[in-house]
Amino acid sequence: MSEPTADVIDLLAGIERGSALDRIRDRRPVARENAQKSWAALFEPEEPGTVSALERYAVVAFVAALHREPETVRFYAEALTGRDAGLAAAVVAEAERAGAEGPYGRYPEGPLSAEDRRGPVYHVSGEGRSVLGSRLAAALEHTHLLVFRPRDASAAALQALLDAGWSTTDIVTLSQLVAFLSFQIRVVAGLRALAVA
Repeated sequence: MSEPTADVIDLLAGIERGSALDRIRDRRPVARENAQKSWAALFEPEEPGTVSALERYAVVAFVAALHREPETVRFYAEALTGRDAGLAAAVVAEAERAGAEGPYGRYPEGPLSAEDRRGPVYHVSGEGRSVLGSRLAAALEHTHLLVFRPRDASAAALQALLDAGWSTTDIVTLSQLVAFLSFQIRVVAGLRALAVA
């Protein structure tokens, strides 16, 4: 049995044992423990199903790059590079192409329509698609939708994943990865802000 991974939020936020930030996190031990358990369930699952570790790290490296939080970008890019350097380079290139300011998109007709905001619809480049393959390309396009245009989520967006070979269970895993990374990045950014306050 492999040793458990060190607390990833502590690692990304640069928290040292016994520091002021460590004591702050110790005030919420269940939240701290559950965040790490969530990470382990997504990245070191006992039964990984049909979403490979390579796909998981490609998706989260892309999410981290879209959020532009440097330590998180470095951590996940290095993890992906260690598994497949060519794929990591393609993901980085696609993230650079996909960068945007969000959220944006269209709400269904109604009172929230006043908040509609136009923005780019991201599609993986031809070169990127040749490295990523159709399954991972569809995942990155869907990931971009979840990060920047969640209000545009639709049955058609889910169908594009199904058409690319993602099962409904895989789509849940993909959504969990995106949601967890978004949470982790915000926690790390908040802790880093506290460190300089």
